[in-house]
Amino acid sequence: MTRYLVLAVLLTLVACREQDGLDPVSRPHPTPALAREDQVNFKFTQASYADAIERAGPGVVTIRATRRLRAVQQPFLADPLSDGQPDAGRQLALGSGVIVQPDGIILTNHHLTDGSDSIVIELMDRRVFGAKVLGVDPPSDLAVLKIAARNLPTLSLGDSDRVRVGDVALAIGNPLGVGQTVTAGIISAKGRATGFSSGSFEDFLQTDAPINQGNSGGALISARGELIGINSQILSNSGGNIGIGFAIPSNMARNVLQQLLTTGKVRRSRLGVATQPITPETAANLGLTDWRGVVINTVAPNSPAARAGMRQGDVIVAFNGAPVTDGNSLRNHVASTLPGTAVGFTVLRNQHELKIQVILTEIELKNGSR
Repeated sequence: MTRYLVLAVLLTLVACREQDGLDPVSRPHPTPALAREDQVNFKFTQASYADAIERAGPGVVTIRATRRLRAVQQPFLADPLSDGQPDAGRQLALGSGVIVQPDGIILTNHHLTDGSDSIVIELMDRRVFGAKVLGVDPPSDLAVLKIAARNLPTLSLGDSDRVRVGDVALAIGNPLGVGQTVTAGIISAKGRATGFSSGSFEDFLQTDAPINQGNSGGALISARGELIGINSQILSNSGGNIGIGFAIPSNMARNVLQQLLTTGKVRRSRLGVATQPITPETAANLGLTDWRGVVINTVAPNSPAARAGMRQGDVIVAFNGAPVTDGNSLRNHVASTLPGTAVGFTVLRNQHELKIQVILTEIELKNGSR
């Protein structure tokens, strides 16, 4: 018995020695040095946006507005009409807003508060305040509200011009009244226009971050917690999210906010031209070697463009030195410039580049006001 035991021990020891002596082909391969270097140089993707939400969340509020029953003004949205009828002939609109100043200044959508005779704001800490409207701007679909509160948490407006397609985007709001909710996606596109805003001064950030009824007026933030947009519209056949949402960029919101707080109205400039994009046909007809800019179709009589000498067929390639890519962005740049400002255009005429200075004038609204 002892002999068999000794033999077993010897066989075990031999097996261990034989494993140590395995040839390089049979030996288990260690982790290569290159793999370890790759681990050192690898940039890990951010796994959580909790810090950004923790900073931004308290600055987003719920808005409930009671108003007279009427047809929805923007069927494209079917937005926040929700919680039922307080009484016959009245309806409750549900949406969101963003605190932008600690003394109770709130930025939201105009379509949410339009026609309302009672607006109630609920903060994240469940405090409730009545709100009054300080100013509205239907062309951009923005409104500024005020509540009697101080030392409130705020969201600072970031620079939406620096936002890139593919950047992470987080939407914060109160969809369908379930309570403050955060959804995540990316910036899908920039410079979008849907044509459903009054006046069509649109320069939307498009996002696939889920946005639903009740998100209107809420925050679209970056991964760093900066406010980059005010959620405004969704594209949907059913009224629910299908991954195509639109937010008013923060730079446009900042301009509107400052003007409404300062003067109570928003002034916009006009150039007085109608344009079309460059196509292969128009490029060939005009003898263009590239497709920069937009072509002037018509010049309104006695408009700033007409007085400056712009002509039909001119190709606008730059505004104040910045390249012009499409007619919508050109209109937004002109509109956001203070009336009476002298601005510089670069145009191509008969294949020659010209510099033209134009003094912009104020847009006359349809109802005759300015």
